[in-house]
Order: sequence, then structure tokens, then C-alpha cells
Amino acid sequence: MPITILLADDHAMVRRGLYVFLSTQPDMEVVGEASNGQEALEQAEQLHPDVVLMDLHMPVLDGIETARRLRSILPGIRIIVLTSFSDQDHVVPAVRAGVKGYLLKDIEPEDLAAAIRNVHAGQVELHPAAAGQLMHVMASSELPMNESHGRANPHPYNRPSEQERDEQGKENSHGPDILTRREREVLGLIAQGLSNKEIAIKLIITEKTVKTHVSHLLDKLGLADRTQAALHAVRNGWVI
Repeated sequence: MPITILLADDHAMVRRGLYVFLSTQPDMEVVGEASNGQEALEQAEQLHPDVVLMDLHMPVLDGIETARRLRSILPGIRIIVLTSFSDQDHVVPAVRAGVKGYLLKDIEPEDLAAAIRNVHAGQVELHPAAAGQLMHVMASSELPMNESHGRANPHPYNRPSEQERDEQGKENSHGPDILTRREREVLGLIAQGLSNKEIAIKLIITEKTVKTHVSHLLDKLGLADRTQAALHAVRNGWVI
């Protein structure tokens, strides 16, 4: 079964470009398009897509409120924001609203397709700049994260499953000493929002070596992706 996708953006050219590209992916199907948040809600209720790929700035109903309402009426839906904004005023409300992906419109097409697959599979996808904003807010203790990220004040539809609680317990059993010095350096830079390429430049190593370190530290910590690793590091005070 293909991943069914609803596109929501007030620019017809953006929707058309996304439609054309996603239609080339054998495991994806665009089932609907919406030009504003209200249309996105109506079409989502009618079509029940697996993923909603939407902009934040839309008329009638903006992306943040649309995400909140979508998660309320369709708890299992996966929402990915595709926007031009990576500042705290956009990232934090989107995460609070329950989006599972926050990407910028300069993303490479193949990276977008990969992100959609990952979010559909239950992972979180954040652009490094967005992750950096989230890390900064968490480190400042200004963001009451939902329970799935280890804090109180959860939304009912964000409560972790039994498997997620088991994984979180496993995650919390590991300390920073399990990582090598280089792996701790890489983890700290991930938590600052740096991409693999930027980490490679900063540490004067190859991007392939960075990917190897990331893979090793994720395996040691029992985590699924770099976003979880960054959240874990900040939450446990390993990085500032």
C-alpha cells in the first residue's frame, strides 16, 4: 500500500511541484490538495491520508491551528511542516501542536521523500536549524514538552505507547560514558542543530565518518534517530 499524502499550501505552484515529484515515488500517492487550513481539515476528514504535508502560513486557518485540529480529530495522522521559517516562534508552536516533521523548502527532493517515509514509519524529522531552536528552548527550560519527550503536560494523543515507554526506559539507563570522546563531540554538535556536513567541517573529518559516529552513538543509546539523540542529551544535561 502506498503512503497517501495530502498537500496543503496556498501557492498553487508549490503544490504542483510537490505533486509532480511525489508522483514519481512508487510508494507514495498524493490523494488531495488544499489551499488553506480549513480545506486541509475538510479533505483530511474525507480522505484520511497517512501524511499531511503542509505550509505554516496559510489563509483562513494557519498551519499551527490546522495541526492541532488535525491531531484532535485524526490522532493517527502524521503531519510534516514544509516551510521557509526556522525561527523559534514557528518551530516551538509547531512541535507543541504535534507535528512529526519540520522541514525547510530548500530541502533536496530525495531528502523530502526520505523524510516522508521516516515520519510515516513513526520517526521524527527536523531540519537541523529547527532542531537547534528546539534544543535551545529545552535547555532554557522554557518548553513544556509532551510526555513522549520526557516531560509533563502531554496532549492525550501524544501519550507514548507501551513500547515507547519501554524504549525510553532503556534510553534513560545509558549515561554519556558509554560513548567515546568523539561520539560525545558529535552528539553535542547534533544537539546544537548542526548537519552532518557542518559537523564534518567543524571536526575536520569526513562526512562519512560523521555518519559512522552517529550510527554508533544511536546504537549505543538505543535510539532511532539523531533528533531523539539530541533531545536525550539535552534532557539529561549532557550538553548545553
